[in-house]
Amino acid sequence: MEGQSPDYANLLHPQEEMLEVARQSSALVIGVPREVSGQENRISLVPDGVALLCRNGHQVMVEQGAGITAHFSDHEYSEAGARIMNSSKEVFQADIVLKVAPPSPEEMELLRPRMTLISSIQIALQCEEYFKTLLSKKVTALAFEFIRDRTKQLSIIRAMSEIAGSTSIFVAAEYLANPEYGRGKMFGGFTGINPSEVVIIGAGTVAEFAARSAIGLGAQVKIFDNSVYRLRRIQNNLGRRVFTSILHPKVLLESMRTADVLIGALHTHEGRTPCIITEEMIRQMKEGSVAIDVSIDQGGCFETSRPTTHKSPVYKVHGVTHYAVPNIPSKVPHTASQALNNIIVPILLQMGSEGGMENLLKNDAGVRQGVYSYNGILTNPFISRLYNLPFQDIGLLMAAYH
Repeated sequence: MEGQSPDYANLLHPQEEMLEVARQSSALVIGVPREVSGQENRISLVPDGVALLCRNGHQVMVEQGAGITAHFSDHEYSEAGARIMNSSKEVFQADIVLKVAPPSPEEMELLRPRMTLISSIQIALQCEEYFKTLLSKKVTALAFEFIRDRTKQLSIIRAMSEIAGSTSIFVAAEYLANPEYGRGKMFGGFTGINPSEVVIIGAGTVAEFAARSAIGLGAQVKIFDNSVYRLRRIQNNLGRRVFTSILHPKVLLESMRTADVLIGALHTHEGRTPCIITEEMIRQMKEGSVAIDVSIDQGGCFETSRPTTHKSPVYKVHGVTHYAVPNIPSKVPHTASQALNNIIVPILLQMGSEGGMENLLKNDAGVRQGVYSYNGILTNPFISRLYNLPFQDIGLLMAAYH
């Protein structure tokens, strides 16, 4: 307006606010090394995720051949905007390294102070020395197993549990039909023939998706759990009445004697799963039936379980075929990688818009709960109790962050 003073006009423009927005955004340098574990076929970023990150100004380095086992080629990553690197040493120069399996001893040597590592942790397979070495590297490390979304769900655990539950039924169908390990029997139902009987131990996410797949194929499903609340919830989620029971030994054993498939789907938030199924109970199952212990990641809930591999996944005990691969989602790595990507990419985009990892951890409680090492400080109370290591609360550390 004519005659208006210049000073008053400047007050109409919130200069400080504009500078604050510009300061918050930052470009990330993200590294994706090739998995060195023979049991791990997944990758945490797929080409579509890389393209989205690159379009938002971030850099992505992918080690040559990193996506091969999940059926994503180097060419696809290159076309999406990633730089294809010749070695993991180059990839570990990134500020943020994304893995699926925990770092191997060789990879641990490549960790640098103040970098960020996002991967699984697999506590049951680790030892005190692993955590001491990682903490000595002074990195910020987040575990897939601890990250929560805004609804407080363990988002990655849930996604992998859904895949494991469904896949366990397809594995059961494969071995039930196998002439050597099964009974030459088609899984599910067929006109004029009794349907397959499936007994599921547990009523969580794995159990729900195993039940969905089994019911979809025409099988009869029986679900056992020691929580009436969880049994009621799984019935509601399935949208139909199925046989449910608390873990009453007599009722469980009667069901196991006629079962074609037994699924162990118990999960515990700390420690190992309880061993519910004894060897004597396995002995009373039908010859050629199939027992799949999805809980083997946490020690297993069958007394006869021992960890197996994708290359040699089954063995027999008392005529019952046992499948106890600790990493079932890795059997379908293309699908599992896409599921991981869909959770991790939004976190990375949020991290970039917030101005880096520290700001993200300060503002997002769910991601903050995924941290078990913050610049070399142990922040997970369970690991602290397990190995008698000192820890500090991540919330208090973030409150002190400026």
